[in-house]
Order: sequence, then structure tokens, then C-alpha cells
Amino acid sequence: MDGLLVVDKPSGCTSHDVVLRVRRLLGARRVGHCGALDPDATGVLLITLGQATRFFPYLSGEDKTYEGLIRLGYATDTYDASGHPTSKEKTTGLPSAAEIETGMRGLEGEILQVPPAYSAKKLGGRPAYKLARARKQFVLEPVRVVVSAFVLRNSSPPFIEFEARCSAGTYIRSLAHDLGEKLGCGAHLHSLRRTSVGPHKLAQAVSLGDIEKAVGGARISELIIPLENLLPGAPAVVLSPAAVTRAKNGAPLFPEHLTGRSGDPPAWSETTLFRVFDPSGRFLALARPSTDGNSLRPVLRVR
Repeated sequence: MDGLLVVDKPSGCTSHDVVLRVRRLLGARRVGHCGALDPDATGVLLITLGQATRFFPYLSGEDKTYEGLIRLGYATDTYDASGHPTSKEKTTGLPSAAEIETGMRGLEGEILQVPPAYSAKKLGGRPAYKLARARKQFVLEPVRVVVSAFVLRNSSPPFIEFEARCSAGTYIRSLAHDLGEKLGCGAHLHSLRRTSVGPHKLAQAVSLGDIEKAVGGARISELIIPLENLLPGAPAVVLSPAAVTRAKNGAPLFPEHLTGRSGDPPAWSETTLFRVFDPSGRFLALARPSTDGNSLRPVLRVR
């Protein structure tokens, strides 16, 4: 059982709880997730099965989109609604929609973001949230992230509805907290729903109930995205019959090994990832261009 389940994670459970539930339902040994969601958050959670767990470095690095509510008026120690207020609530004189939009634009682009103290970031091998719960003093270093968009959808003080598109590793809780700092009124994340991870959208997500209903029937295979479709944005190349063994052994693939290609190598970007198929359409590997651009080097081979 190899492939990906796009799960609509419910509120009130951890991402690891979802992994354990899927493992029990499917009787699968190798199950993982790519990009954890906080227990109170909902939405797209990528669950990998079998060989798909090896795709973690590629799936977890995908950009993500979110929608949710931010509450203005006071900050919390966890940066979300589960935490304790760290300031007295401000109920009057809250910023206007125009002021909020200006503050949100100031958090777009490539920024340095400090993760929440109550997060899974490691310090000396221990998660920060454990240190925070033990009332230990520590400092988390800022991380460089990219916020492609942080957009106001509706303003009904003290709540504002937003949409955010950002790089992997971005904490939406920190965005909410930092917005409150910019506006001078304090703020925290009230609710959050992840709507996409890379090409995988909420519209294609299934619930845990859907998986449970499909177990034991042929329909479960309809819910699992096969390995060759996990990274649809990666261009596909087809090998000549003689080059299949090279790919299986991890040997470099030159232009003459590709069906219909010969002569000068194509203009491969060093950062481009390719999906490699045999002549029958069977998925064999993920490959990257070599540093000299003359060949493709398999970086993940499918067994």
C-alpha cells in the first residue's frame, strides 16, 4: 500500500493521532505525515503510506495556504485561543480595516519570524513547548520564511477573517501575534484551516470517516494518490528500454537515455526535480540534474 492520503484533519486531535488512526484502519506499518497541524487546527494533512514516506523531504517543503480568524485586543502565551492572555483585553479603539490591511502587508515577503514558545522547535534536543510548560527561560532564534500573501477577507472587530499563503515552516500563530504587535492592540489566532499543501487541495481531502467506510473494499484504492502523482509539478521524462536498469541502479541518465532525445543536453535547471518513467509508463524514480547539467541523477528510486 504505497501512496498519499489527503486527509481533512478534524479539530481536537494531533497530527500524530491521525497517523495512528490511519495505521489502525488500514493495517499499514509505514505511515507518516508531512507538515503537522496544531490540535485545534483543521484541514489538509498529507498522510504518507509505504514508500510514500520516503517522499517526506519533497512534500513537507511545499508551500501552504490557510484561512482562519484572528482575534484582536489581546495576545496569549501560545499565540492562539488555547493560551492564557498576556495583556489586558482592549475592547475599544481597535484598528480600522485599512490599518489592518497595512499591517498585514508589512508581514508579506521574505521575513524573519520567531516561532511561538509553545511549538515543536527543538532546543538542546527538547521541544520548546516542554520548556515553556516547565517555565524555563529560553530564546528561539528567528527563522527566514516567505509569506506570499497575508490578506484581509473580512473585518468584524474583534475578529478578522484572513487568508495566507506561505512557505513551509511558517507559523500562522506567529503571524497573528506579530500583526497584533504591529497594530499595537495585541492579537492571537482564533481558528485555522489549511486549504492546500502544494498541489494537494482541500477539495480532494477525505475525512477519517471516509477512510473507515472504504476499508475492506476496493474503494480504498480510489482514495490513495499513487506515487507517480505525488509531485505532479515535476516534469516527466521517459527512458529508452536500455536505460531502465541504469535508473534502477541509480546510475546517471544522459540525454541519449531519454526517449526521443539525443545530442546536446536539455537546459536543465540544477534545482529542477524530474519524475522518471520506463517505456510502459511505470514510475521508477525522482531525479535531479547533475551539477554540470549534463545528466540526471536519481535521488529517490521506487522499489
